Amino acid sequence: MNVLPKPTDDETPNAMSLPRFVVQEHYARSHHFDFRLEKDGVLKSWAVPKGLPDKPGVKRLAVQVEDHELEFGHFEGTIPEHEYAAGSVTILDSGTYEIEKWTDDSITFRLHGSRVSGRFSLFRFKESEPQSWFLIKRA
Repeated sequence: MNVLPKPTDDETPNAMSLPRFVVQEHYARSHHFDFRLEKDGVLKSWAVPKGLPDKPGVKRLAVQVEDHELEFGHFEGTIPEHEYAAGSVTILDSGTYEIEKWTDDSITFRLHGSRVSGRFSLFRFKESEPQSWFLIKRA
């Protein structure tokens, strides 16, 4: 099991109390990005085929997948060929986030990462496909 890193001197207590996010680039059966938000002791997770939007108003499909253990947010490496989600995983960015709203159908939050930052929303777009969400960057 991976051990969470100790905070560095420049991490403030406020930053340490915020939940974490991670964006992992995943070369599996299909290339995509795994977007994960820490909540309730797990990483709530979405596969985002085209990556997180970098301009306000751009919508990206985000398919909700199973929750992951918190330790997985630090994983980089190769998942063996015959295992679920086989392929290479690298961390594109990680940091903290602030929740503005979290309901069953809509999540609005502000990311604080080194490469990905700003205000975003996730929202379900089809009742018949509960795993299908849109991820949009807000102004």
